[in-house]
Amino acid sequence: MNLISISIITPSYNSSLLISNTIKSVLAQTVTDWEMIIVDDCSSDNSVDVIQSFVDQDPRIKLIQLAENSGAAVARNTAIEAAKGRYIAFLDSDDTWLPNKLEKQVAFMQENNYPFTYAAYDKVNESDEVFGNVGVPSKVAYSDLLKSCSIGCLTAIYDTEYFGKVYMPLIRKRQDLGLWLKLLKKTKYAYGLNETLGLYKVRSDSISANKKSAALFTWRLYREVEQINLLKSIYYFSHYAVRGLLRTKYPGVARALGILK
Repeated sequence: MNLISISIITPSYNSSLLISNTIKSVLAQTVTDWEMIIVDDCSSDNSVDVIQSFVDQDPRIKLIQLAENSGAAVARNTAIEAAKGRYIAFLDSDDTWLPNKLEKQVAFMQENNYPFTYAAYDKVNESDEVFGNVGVPSKVAYSDLLKSCSIGCLTAIYDTEYFGKVYMPLIRKRQDLGLWLKLLKKTKYAYGLNETLGLYKVRSDSISANKKSAALFTWRLYREVEQINLLKSIYYFSHYAVRGLLRTKYPGVARALGILK
């Protein structure tokens, strides 16, 4: 595979116990032509010292420190603004990639001329034990994502030669979904590689663990960011709620319906 240019976007906040493994998973990539831009959001632990130790060893790893705590959207957008790569990839400070993640997914994009892709991933607990796999559909459109977000942030990559730089909406949660929706207004589909390429850590204290809050921010995304009218918002939110309930409480039914892979 020819060398490629990839910018990896990583927000960090009080991630000192986990971000080493995240960075090591990037260093282990079979593709080497990348930069990793880590934006620290005013951590109160020693995250900056941990990150700096890697920066000192490898010039491809870059650290930006925000002047005040601003949230993941601002941190990610700061990294996107600084990015120099053709491809923008996302990896949060508690997640990791398999070594062939970038090579396989960018080849998938280049061979098929796909500007926006995602992939399957495993879910791991706080002891790094795999307890589930999240498969993905072969493609999704804008309306599909409004019903259920099947794009894991740690797997998403978009091509700036096609889109230019596209940024996340400035909301505290669901900003990744907001970005995917922006991209899907500029192209018909995002395409899925149904091969496990990353490990998503499920933490009891993570933002995504608060399902009620995530639901509220999904509603706000419909109404305030996407400016979808009330009736359509209710329609999409009902799909979102039912699918979420089936995935959580009735996985067998969800698999039978194709909601859970």
